[in-house]
Amino acid sequence: MGKVLDITTRLRTQNSLEIGHKGSKGEVLDMTEARQEMLSRERRDVKRTILTEFVGAFVVLPEQGLMKVALYDISENGLAFDLDSQEGSFQLDEEVAMRVYLNHSTYFPFTINVSNIRNIEDEGTVRHGANFVKGTLNDVALHHFVKFIENVSASLKTDSGDVQVSNIS
Repeated sequence: MGKVLDITTRLRTQNSLEIGHKGSKGEVLDMTEARQEMLSRERRDVKRTILTEFVGAFVVLPEQGLMKVALYDISENGLAFDLDSQEGSFQLDEEVAMRVYLNHSTYFPFTINVSNIRNIEDEGTVRHGANFVKGTLNDVALHHFVKFIENVSASLKTDSGDVQVSNIS
């Protein structure tokens, strides 16, 4: 006959733990939101680059002018941007003209199609997800711009107040 293991001590410990927790109320965790976030991440088939306040972006409002938006992220298929909740929001499937400014006067225009709208209450913004409208004048420039942003953002550094010097001899 083989060796017999005595597990009675382990069983007593387990039973005492179960009895000890039986009367106390435990916190129930809702995993739905975490699961949805994981699924959402898995569905993304392209790399996204987080862009908060990296370049100047504006939407063109016909007969009103330009409205500044905060570019949140960008990928080869589209981008996400935030509007202040007080400004309102665009509608799903709405086509919007957009401009990305590289300095105060130089920009390139493109068109997006709004595909997702979420209210971010704790930030006081409405996040819009949008796809680039293909077949427009700036398709090639937009593709290269996205690649530029992806490559540059990988090596960005934050200025910690470095001292600037002029007139070195």
